[in-house]
Amino acid sequence: MDFFIASAYAQEAGAAEGNPWVSLMFMGLIIVLFYFLLIRPQTKRQKEHRQMVDGLKEGDEVVTQGGILGKIEKVDDQFVTLNVGGGQKLYIQRHAVGSLVPNGTFEDK
Repeated sequence: MDFFIASAYAQEAGAAEGNPWVSLMFMGLIIVLFYFLLIRPQTKRQKEHRQMVDGLKEGDEVVTQGGILGKIEKVDDQFVTLNVGGGQKLYIQRHAVGSLVPNGTFEDK
C-alpha cells in the first residue's frame, strides 16, 4: 500500500534565520504608512471642524450633521439657535454643525 502514498521524511536542516533588522524596518514602515494614511488626515479634519465650530456667528448659514439646513440666530457657549424656516427654531449643540454653506442658500418662507 505504500506505493499509493509517498512517504514523508523529516529534513535535518534547521530553520533559516533572517536578519532581525529587516523585520524591525518592515514594522516601522507599516507604522509610518498607518500614520500618514489614517491618523494624520483624521486629526487634520478634526482640527478644521473645531476651527469652523469656534468661528460660528449669527447670520451664518449651516447644514447640521443630520442634514438640516438653517440660519444661525443665536450662538451660546455650547448651543446654537437655528432658524429652519416657517418660524421654526431648533436648539442644537455647536459640534452638531456639519458645515457652513454660502450665504443665500437658505431661504426662509
